[in-house]
Amino acid sequence: MKLQVRERERRGSADARRLRKEGYIPGVLYGSGMHPHAICVEERELRRVLTGPSGLHAILDVVLDGEKAAHASILKDYQQDPLRGHISHVDLQEVRLDQPIQASVNVQLIGEPEGVKEGGVLSQVQREINVEALPMEIPEHIELDVGGMAIGDTLRLADLPERAGVKYLDNPEETVLATVTLPTRVEEPEPEVEEGEELAEGEVPPEEQPEGAAEQPAEPTADAAGEPGTTEG
Repeated sequence: MKLQVRERERRGSADARRLRKEGYIPGVLYGSGMHPHAICVEERELRRVLTGPSGLHAILDVVLDGEKAAHASILKDYQQDPLRGHISHVDLQEVRLDQPIQASVNVQLIGEPEGVKEGGVLSQVQREINVEALPMEIPEHIELDVGGMAIGDTLRLADLPERAGVKYLDNPEETVLATVTLPTRVEEPEPEVEEGEELAEGEVPPEEQPEGAAEQPAEPTADAAGEPGTTEG
C-alpha cells in the first residue's frame, strides 16, 4: 500500500490544528538508524490504506515528497479525537522486511457452538493477541473454530492452531479466548421483614391473604353493648 506524505515545516499544537482543518493528519516517521521526520498525510489517503484488507496492520510503502525511495513502514501508534473518533495523529515506524516485528492481531470466532444451540451463551474474552513474525507474514486476523464447544467449555491460546512463521507471545494457558456458559439467572430478593414486625406463629402476611379478605370487626365488650335483659335504674 503506497502512502504519499510530506514533511511538516513547523511543529506544535497550533500547526497541528491548522493541518487538521485543511484535511491533513500530522504524524512522525521514524526507524532504526533513521532521523525522525515530522510529516503530514491527507486524511482521505490515510483512511484508504488503513481500511484495506490488512487494516491497521498493513505494510505501507511510505514515500516522502521529493524522494523516490519508499520506506516500508507500519502504523506503530495513533491517537483519536475523543469526540469525533477520527485519527488525529499517527506514528509510522520504518521496518526491515527481513527482520521479525511484534504486532497485535484480531481473533475472529467462526462457527456456532453446540452449547449455544442448547441455550448457552458464547463470550469472546480476548479479542486480540500479540504475535511476532516477519512484516509480510503478520496475519490480517486469526480464526478460531468454536463449533465444537459445549456448555462449560473454555478455549485458550493453547487451543489456537499454530501458523507457520508466526509466534504467539501471550501466555498459552492463562490467555482465555472464548467460553460457553449458562445464561445468568436473576433471582428476586425475598421481602425483608423489618425488626419488630415478626409474624406470630400461624399468622399469614398481609400480601399473602386471599383477595377480598377484610379485617373482621372486634366483638363488642359488655360495657359498650350493655348486658342483655337489664335497664338502667
